[in-house]
Amino acid sequence: MSQSLRRIALIVAVATALSKVAGLVRQQVIAAAFGVGLAYDAYNYAYVLPGFLLILLGGINGPFHSAMVSVLARRPRAEGAHVLAAINTLVGAGLIGVTVLLFVFADPLITLVGPGLDGPRHAIAVLQLRWMAPMALFAGLIGLGFGALNAADEFWLPSVSPLLSSVAVIVGLGILWWQLGPAIALPEQALLGGAVLAGTTLLGAILQWLIQLPALAKQGLHKFQLVWDWHHPGVKEVLQVMGPATLSSGMLQINVFTDLFFASGIVGAAAGLGYANLLVQTPLGLLSNALLVPLLPVFARLTAPEDRPELIGRIRQGLMLSSASMLPLGGLMVALAGPIVALIYERGAFDATAAALVGGLLMAYGVGMPAYLGRDVLVRVFYALGDGTTPFRFSMAGIGLNVAFDWTLVGGPTPWGLQLPALNFGAPGLVLATVAVNVITCLGLLLALQRRLGGMPLRAWARDSLLLLLAALLGSLAAWGLSVGIAWPANLWGRLVECGFASGVGLLAYGLVASAAGVPEVRDLALQLRRKLPGGA
Repeated sequence: MSQSLRRIALIVAVATALSKVAGLVRQQVIAAAFGVGLAYDAYNYAYVLPGFLLILLGGINGPFHSAMVSVLARRPRAEGAHVLAAINTLVGAGLIGVTVLLFVFADPLITLVGPGLDGPRHAIAVLQLRWMAPMALFAGLIGLGFGALNAADEFWLPSVSPLLSSVAVIVGLGILWWQLGPAIALPEQALLGGAVLAGTTLLGAILQWLIQLPALAKQGLHKFQLVWDWHHPGVKEVLQVMGPATLSSGMLQINVFTDLFFASGIVGAAAGLGYANLLVQTPLGLLSNALLVPLLPVFARLTAPEDRPELIGRIRQGLMLSSASMLPLGGLMVALAGPIVALIYERGAFDATAAALVGGLLMAYGVGMPAYLGRDVLVRVFYALGDGTTPFRFSMAGIGLNVAFDWTLVGGPTPWGLQLPALNFGAPGLVLATVAVNVITCLGLLLALQRRLGGMPLRAWARDSLLLLLAALLGSLAAWGLSVGIAWPANLWGRLVECGFASGVGLLAYGLVASAAGVPEVRDLALQLRRKLPGGA
């Protein structure tokens, strides 16, 4: 990467790392307090809609963020302030309506998402959804503001702001633990615990919005007024990208609804999915933000025909860096799933049974990490080209595939009351179904981009990706062999040494094999690392 991209990537990586560490601590606090009990299992159903909106609309690299960066990166600062105010006004009005709908129809929405929930879990989830309904409004405002900040080359604040959400939950549960102690995990306290969990989640979203206001004002991007302007060219351009992009990302979230529908009949599955997903999202979010946040403005500035060779080079860079980072991490998730889950979560109400459930889910998630990030790189290229329709079409097709894969791998009744044969993978089958959809979508988007741009040497890219896959397999086998071949102490320090040593050897083996394979991106990274070591050239 160029010097400026490396600097931006470092800023984003450090800020995101702080946020992800705080998120991991938050999840450890939740695990110790609730395990896979009523309050947190219900929370996963209640959070699915407001959390979907927070990730979809307010998340870094989400459609609102991507649309604002793609448009404002090419416009003067004063014009950007007007566009942001107009989009804030239009989006805010719509999301107030969404907030009201979530509050009023919380009961039937929980029934829709989790038809298999028993009475207590359903009641707690309804209460939690009503508490978190206003997150719909704040999610949109967060995403738009942070997109404008990134377009103005402000990267630290958007990447570090999720830390506030985690801190709010940690403090809230800490106060509750101080009042109740271990009794917080008892079923009779589930309603109170669930309410505190939902209320502090809402507070965290509000804090994320408030922290961006001074930065926007400093950049001259914030107007504290309503602006009703549908006709401004910049507003139209944002809406043209944002509309299909939001629908496309929304279609992906329907896959989450589908998974929860099937998970509602498996006790503890929703909570297990939440814990395993957090372990994957910690490194995935860190690397995704460090990679995509600096590249997205670059993609947006390379859309002219004469810039086509450089754009293709940047696409290669994004895809290969995502593969080079995700393949070894995914391999380690598969090889060391049991020790990782035990190290992070197994304490308090989170027992060995819960650890076994989450460990199986983590292995399934690890298989799909490369496709997840690769798909995100390709989607951002389409957004930069002003095309949100193509990703939307693939997302629509992915919904049908996900339903079919869920039925095949997990089982469940068809809409016609028929029973189809299933492989009965249990909860991990839900994750594997999503992995399959991501792989197919990634390949489809790559072929669509080749038809649009032409000139992409896909065979060379595939060859280098296969070499990286082979290196990752060898590295993960080395880590697994060390994990099972040594009698590690079954305590905190023993698991910490096991995970650290085994993963370190696995990554070293991966790096040596990948460097010897001659993949340019890996060779460049290895050269940079050698230069930073004492005595390096």
